[in-house]
Amino acid sequence: MLGAGAAMVLGLSACLPVDSLPDGAAGASSAPVTLPAASPSASPEWLPGMPPAATGIGGTAARGAQVALPPTSGVFDYQLGGPSATVGSPARKPTVVVRDASAAPLAGAYSVCYVNGFQTQPGDATFWRARAHLLVKGANGRPLADPDWPDEYILNPTSAAQRAEILRIVGPTLSRCAQRGFKAVELDNLDTFTRFKGVPKAGALELAKAYVRLAHAKGLAVAQKNTPALGAAGKRSIGFDFAIAESCAAYSECGSYRAVYGVHVLQIEYPSELKAQRRSFSQACADRDRSPLTILRDRPLAPAGHPGHLYRSC
Repeated sequence: MLGAGAAMVLGLSACLPVDSLPDGAAGASSAPVTLPAASPSASPEWLPGMPPAATGIGGTAARGAQVALPPTSGVFDYQLGGPSATVGSPARKPTVVVRDASAAPLAGAYSVCYVNGFQTQPGDATFWRARAHLLVKGANGRPLADPDWPDEYILNPTSAAQRAEILRIVGPTLSRCAQRGFKAVELDNLDTFTRFKGVPKAGALELAKAYVRLAHAKGLAVAQKNTPALGAAGKRSIGFDFAIAESCAAYSECGSYRAVYGVHVLQIEYPSELKAQRRSFSQACADRDRSPLTILRDRPLAPAGHPGHLYRSC
């Protein structure tokens, strides 16, 4: 995924129909939801709690009454490369953590569920090629892949019908996140409309609104992932509740998130981006616009104790 200035890291997990996800969870939801068996061929109306507008028709997403924002103090970690019960030295348990949708939430922590909402996931190529009408096509007429992540196709949210079908496939993962006890969801690759000509901005934002409506109906807060150019529209028009920003200090973008979300930003910096911009993590921590929860992580996001793992916090 590319941010406004550079390639950003993607999660490694599946954004599959709910019947493809592993069972089991850690951490109970305050309002458990019993879901019907999911099927990619089901009608969008079956999704429990989903307002009619969530099928991709226009409108402004509204925040659910039970949505809780993440804490702005404590210990934050971004664990898309694999879960860790503790981070740092001395070891501390995260109070806010982002994990893949295929992982369990961390008991006792505010856990954010990563979902790839605008691109496909590695290993799902056969499934999506059979639904090629939902994928952006390249000049050769074949499904277009992200050049930085060649095993991920770009979803095509151009029409209301396409958005409804994409939501029908990806939506159950959001429902599963809520059922398993996550408190929020991160929708990755929102910025595909800035990177690929075949993705219309209007369609991408309508799909984002549909995801937000469904997540809010499940009691999940929703993070805007990168895409600082949205400005206030991310919160006002789409309905995002907070932001997850990668490398905003490296590219001098943190002020764009703070202007909209205040202190409700989870910030991740990477050594390669900081080095490329001739900045240090100490400088990132000294930035007046940085988030209260700002961390430095290795690009693969390796779990604690694994080779290459890097974790520092401001």
